[in-house]
Amino acid sequence: MARLASTRDADASVPPSASRRDRARWYVLVVPMLENGPVRLHYETVGDGPPILLLAPGGLRASRVATWASAPWNPIEALADRYTVVAMDQRNTGTSFAPITAIDGWPSYAADQLAVMDHLGIERFAVLGMCIGGAFIMELLDEVPERVTAAVALQPIGLDDNRDAFRTMFDEWRTNIVDGHPEASDADWEGCWMNLFGGDDVLWSVPDEKPAEIDTPILVLQGNDLYHPRSASLLLAQAAPRATLIERWKDPADQPAARAAVDDFLAAHAA
Repeated sequence: MARLASTRDADASVPPSASRRDRARWYVLVVPMLENGPVRLHYETVGDGPPILLLAPGGLRASRVATWASAPWNPIEALADRYTVVAMDQRNTGTSFAPITAIDGWPSYAADQLAVMDHLGIERFAVLGMCIGGAFIMELLDEVPERVTAAVALQPIGLDDNRDAFRTMFDEWRTNIVDGHPEASDADWEGCWMNLFGGDDVLWSVPDEKPAEIDTPILVLQGNDLYHPRSASLLLAQAAPRATLIERWKDPADQPAARAAVDDFLAAHAA
C-alpha cells in the first residue's frame, strides 16, 4: 500500500506569503502508485477544500491525468484553488495497470475509483468527468449514490449508430497494451469488450431507465460528435430529475459562461 501524503507534509515548504492559488500549486501531492491487489493505480491530489474526483477524457486509451492538459477545459487548473482535486490514471492507461479478464467492465473501473477515494479517506465527494468519464460517473451513481454529492458530465459518450467506432477504439487500445498482458486470452479481451460496449443502453454503463432514478444534482455539458452524441447528453439531462443542460461550451466565446455555470453548480452542490 502506498503511503498517503497529506497537506501537512507540504505545509513546511509553502511560503507564508503565498496566495491561495499559489498555495494550491504547492499542494501537489503525488502518490506514484496505489497497490490494490494486482491493480496498481496512479493518482494525484491538488489543492484544498471540498473533494472532487476527476475522470479524464480519452477513452480506454487515454483516460489519465495528463489528458486534462489538452482538454477544452482543464479542471485541475480551474478548481484547485478552492477544492481538493483528485485525478487518476484509469486502469491500463498511463502508469496504472490491472490484469485483463473476461469479467472486467464498468464496475471494475468504479472499484478502482472508490479504492483511491477510500485510500484518501474521502467518504463523500463530487465527481467531474469528460467523455468516457460520463460512463464512469453513471456507474458510480448507480453503485454508490450516497457518496456522490454532485456530478458534472462533459460530453458523455453514448451509443447512437456508432458501435463500430467504439469497436475500433477498443481494438486499438488492445493492440497498444497486449504485450503487457500475457495473462489475457482472446476470450478475456472479448468478455471485456462485451461488458463495456456490447450492450444496447445509450449511456453504456447503466440501463436507459436509470437516469430517471438518480436524485443527485447533475450538470451536463452537451456533446455533439461521433463518440459523444447529442442524444446521450439529452437522455441524461432530460431524464435525471435534478439535471441541468449546457448546450454550448467548447467555443472560446462560450467558455466563460460555461465555466461560470460549472463554478456556480459546484459551489452550490459540491461541499
